[in-house]
Amino acid sequence: MTQDGKIANLVAELLKELGEDVQREGLDKTPERVEKALRYFTSGYAQDVKEVLNGALFVEEYDEMVIVKDIDFSSLCEHHLLPFIGKCHVAYMPNRKIIGLSKIPRLVEMFSRRLQVQERLTTQIANTLNEALQPRGVAVVVEAIHLCMLMRGVEKQNSKAITSAMLGAFRDRPETRAEFMELIKASRGLHI
Repeated sequence: MTQDGKIANLVAELLKELGEDVQREGLDKTPERVEKALRYFTSGYAQDVKEVLNGALFVEEYDEMVIVKDIDFSSLCEHHLLPFIGKCHVAYMPNRKIIGLSKIPRLVEMFSRRLQVQERLTTQIANTLNEALQPRGVAVVVEAIHLCMLMRGVEKQNSKAITSAMLGAFRDRPETRAEFMELIKASRGLHI
């Protein structure tokens, strides 16, 4: 995506409207920096699922739960354009197809690099994996801290939002869902 300066010009106008001098030393390059940052924060719009998955689907006779947990992400809330930051936990139960493990964090990254709400982010990840793999089940849990809640509005410093999407066996079988929830709560980090 090319940087044409349009966003930088708009940011300069915004700063002026806020009463700032965009020529002063600390702000003289801010409009360009903000444009570059916003283009990066929304780079997920330039990606699509086929590009991200890149054919990394494989036939395998594995039928137990596959989990990738503690996937760090950051996104911009579409309501205030403020960051929300957290972790995503993803599981699926294969039905003869598995996906390259690195593709799951890449999907999270693609969808989080768009203007988002946490609820949509959660379901987009789950639905995309469900469509690509046609597994017996998919589960996604997203935990995030929202700066719009910490810095404005209710200003609750320790609140965290948790959303989930449970499809197939994770929705229909309470014991499968409970196993997933227990595994994502298990000790963090490897001790090798």
